[in-house]
Amino acid sequence: MSDAQGLLAGIRVLDFGRYVAGPWCAQLLQGLGANVVRVERPTGGEDRFLYPITSEVGAFFVHCNRGKRAITLNPTKPEGRAVVAKLIATADVIVANVPDDSLAAMGLDWASVHAANPRTVLATASTFGTTGPYAGRLGFDGIGQVMSTAAHMSGHPGEPMKAFLPWVDYGTASNLAFAVVAALYQRHATGLGVRVEASLLGTALAAAGHILTEQDAVKPNRVATGNRHPAAGPSDIVATSDGRIIVQVVGNGIFARWCRMIGRPELVDEPRFATDELRGTNGVALSALAEAWSATRTTADALDALAENDIPAGPVLSPQLVLDDPHISSVLMESARVDGLTAPVKVVQSPVRFSAGSVALGDRAPGLGEHTGEILAELGFSDEAVAALRTARVV
Repeated sequence: MSDAQGLLAGIRVLDFGRYVAGPWCAQLLQGLGANVVRVERPTGGEDRFLYPITSEVGAFFVHCNRGKRAITLNPTKPEGRAVVAKLIATADVIVANVPDDSLAAMGLDWASVHAANPRTVLATASTFGTTGPYAGRLGFDGIGQVMSTAAHMSGHPGEPMKAFLPWVDYGTASNLAFAVVAALYQRHATGLGVRVEASLLGTALAAAGHILTEQDAVKPNRVATGNRHPAAGPSDIVATSDGRIIVQVVGNGIFARWCRMIGRPELVDEPRFATDELRGTNGVALSALAEAWSATRTTADALDALAENDIPAGPVLSPQLVLDDPHISSVLMESARVDGLTAPVKVVQSPVRFSAGSVALGDRAPGLGEHTGEILAELGFSDEAVAALRTARVV
């Protein structure tokens, strides 16, 4: 175990999240040593079954919930609200990516949490935030992508393209985890918890910030350019003899090395390629030259040559090729156990590392309500009381 895994030792996190933004935030905190309790409704949340790998669990849940303990609970019933109150009394952090009206229905609104336990940090994520005309509207990752200009700037003119991977969700979770750690640091000085918030649209807008500032200042009215970068070149996905790679030439130094590598050193002195911006404007011609060079080489040979010349590049990989990649498999993946499978499955490591080593995210996601009895006992419930809650379908 690395030293990093003890940074949040003793911190108790209640994860009322769903899908990505809440659960992944709590997962990152768990990797730093926090004791995370995942709270799900008695029938299980929808995210437990997405991308199923057994009849009981999906890959989505395994990825976002390893190392957590699990309790089932219906917090909208009076008996459930009583359990929530006891949970709050034990919590350093509560993570929830649900609308404010749902927080209030569960007794997890900021006023209720702060009154019950002033030291608790309440971390919430929503689509649009809690103020403004769109506050309270529901949404998913794609809303952030399309409303931030990310989809407009992807694909081709007239064909906006949303990314398949939910980068807005994961970015929001990371932002929220960052805010939680800052709030815990502040609590050392004040003794009080605070509410911290993150939104999908806020995360997506942060990634698009340079495009929006440029638009406000000089009105270039940029449109999508496919895989080709609009402000540098050649920066594009190009074909090799047996696959595809991305080549990313940014800056005059890299451009000069690329020109020498392809045997066209005179391109450095061409006025239309004098700057990154001009190379982006004239990127179609540069992409054609890049593909003419790469198309006669295998992916491996092209990447070797690019690496030897210190030119950023990488292969376009399918899911299986990602798993087979020697760097990814040896440095960025680990194994997790899944009930119902005879062999461990590969899972992605924490995206952060410390000098002491990688941050493990736990080797198993919990079964539905697996630790309900254990957690309720910690809260002071007797066996008889737990049985009564089960009978009433509160847990």
